[in-house]
Amino acid sequence: MSTEKEYFAHETAVIDEGARIGQGTKIWHFSHIMTGAVIGEECNIGQNVVVSPEVVLGKNVKVQNNVSIYTGVICEDDVFLGPSMVFTNVVNPRSAVVRRGQYVRTYVRKGASIGANATIVCGNDIGEYAFIGAGAVVTREVKPYALVVGNPARQVGWMSEYGHRLEFNEEGIAVCAESGEKYLLENNRVRKIVD
Repeated sequence: MSTEKEYFAHETAVIDEGARIGQGTKIWHFSHIMTGAVIGEECNIGQNVVVSPEVVLGKNVKVQNNVSIYTGVICEDDVFLGPSMVFTNVVNPRSAVVRRGQYVRTYVRKGASIGANATIVCGNDIGEYAFIGAGAVVTREVKPYALVVGNPARQVGWMSEYGHRLEFNEEGIAVCAESGEKYLLENNRVRKIVD
């Protein structure tokens, strides 16, 4: 982590003392980074974003406008959080019942993308390179490389690390249209084939 001079924050952004922000990160208009938040290097925090205490964002995380990232959320490197997507952090919120200290953890693994206006119900981890469609409501764990859409979110396919839908042949092999990388589907799980 680095000193204040090594990242950019727009003059309207609020950075609380005790927040840690990595080198090369950019924080845009009207965003609030709270005490105890940890933001990695080369992140981009859009307009009107709140990053709560104890949130951890890895390297190169892209947070689009109007996203609130609440205590309990941990995003690994290269995660994309689409405009106005939502995280929850309490399973059974009530205004009259204080549930501080009962926040449920949600992990968003490396390279995952969450589309605009999607909702992630707390405690449901998102696997690496998973792709959550716009407007989806995630109410259960999402497998690595899975493509999920709808309310409640249902898996409808698999995605490559470059964000292309994978079509598997009879041998369970698929090739990404952009990168040419190969993937194997075995026992309802996908992994990249490394030569």
